[in-house]
Amino acid sequence: MPATYNDLYLDARRALKETGVEQAQLEAQELLCLASGKDRTQLIRDLPLYASDGAAKRFRDLLERRMKGEPVAYLLGEWEFYGLTLDITRDVLIPRPDTETLVERGILFVRDLPEGTRVLDLCAGSGCIGLAVAENCPNTSVILGEWSEDALRVCRQNIRRCGLGGQAQAAQVDALDPPPRVLRDFDLILCNPPYIPTLEIRRLDPSVKDYEPHLALDGGEDGLKFYRAIAKKWKCALRPGGKLIFEVGYDQAQAVEALMAEQGYQDLRTTMDPGMHWRVVEGCNGRRAEHEEMV
Repeated sequence: MPATYNDLYLDARRALKETGVEQAQLEAQELLCLASGKDRTQLIRDLPLYASDGAAKRFRDLLERRMKGEPVAYLLGEWEFYGLTLDITRDVLIPRPDTETLVERGILFVRDLPEGTRVLDLCAGSGCIGLAVAENCPNTSVILGEWSEDALRVCRQNIRRCGLGGQAQAAQVDALDPPPRVLRDFDLILCNPPYIPTLEIRRLDPSVKDYEPHLALDGGEDGLKFYRAIAKKWKCALRPGGKLIFEVGYDQAQAVEALMAEQGYQDLRTTMDPGMHWRVVEGCNGRRAEHEEMV
């Protein structure tokens, strides 16, 4: 039976609400835009019109996948993060609002440093962290370091999409190994590593464990494997006074602070995210400059 765009939208919003989707209204709009090939302005204009059979079928197929648990970001193939629209595939984690706290701490550290300040986004995934810093700090040169070839492909797509090719580049890097000589002298290393304990992955929400890449989730037996390796092996990649900033799991801040203190990082600081979880842990490779403290 023919349906208007408004009929499709209202039915989808109701169905999504019934399955517990918090942003049912927004997601129904986004999926209908994708299925119809319209932007939001066009969709609102055309709500009273009948949808074509093809558009209606595409929309119902997308809605069915969403109601089975597939994240809307993977259905759309893109996601918003810190003012950027990024390509997103199932080869990378979906950027989350919690991670904006990590970006904000990085921006605060480098925004007033000289031109050519070097930043590494380690375990970069989609590149969302490093690209957000690059976009907001034109004084920086940013490397997106990632091990997965598939994720690197997404990083490179996002560098092009954001128009940051003159400021950012992607490189294949194993965060568990010491840095190669070409990846040294950074003022800042930002890292959102895999941090879910291996046995806990199976208890995650199906939208995460069944769709997002386990390579980007699995932090080893206790979830701290990457923190141990990076804090120890990548300190040599920081300039004196350079800073390492981690995103951490909701209950990992104290353990990560201890790991960083053990490796000699100074001026340790932990920051809460908007959800009141201790989300970001940072420390310096020695003091940035003794004279700065005396000024």
